[in-house]
Amino acid sequence: MHLASLLAVALSLFSSSQLSQQKSKEAIPVNVKKITPVLYVEAIEPCLSFWIDRLGFQKTAEVPEGDKLGFVILQRGNVEIMYQTYASQKKDTSIVSADIAGGHTFLYAEVEKLDAVVEAMKGANIAIPVRTTFYGARELGVKDPAGHVILFAEFAAAAQH
Repeated sequence: MHLASLLAVALSLFSSSQLSQQKSKEAIPVNVKKITPVLYVEAIEPCLSFWIDRLGFQKTAEVPEGDKLGFVILQRGNVEIMYQTYASQKKDTSIVSADIAGGHTFLYAEVEKLDAVVEAMKGANIAIPVRTTFYGARELGVKDPAGHVILFAEFAAAAQH
């Protein structure tokens, strides 16, 4: 038997053994109560109007960083979003700073009425004009002042999930 064949058989046996071990472990019951995105930015202040004035969010917590904000929580109903500056994050958990630096986030937000969003976003940085998708959503994509893309989607009543 060639070395490549022996390796393939060994890998196959090893993979089968690991798979059966994974299946035999019972899943740990985890109750995730909420997931909140944290968007990293150079400056928080330019993003506040986007969420507060255009979308009706309220600032529920803030952490100053000198004469500016280092962290903020914005909330509307049960929807929450956080912003943190790169500088604040680096002081907080520098071990992941390289993973965070310069990245942009893409959020998908389901809304009841896209027309209300279209009206609220007049003059905003439109990334994806209103479109209807093959999966039945009407969508509009905008960029917040930090460059993060928020895709707002309205589903027809029959297509609600």
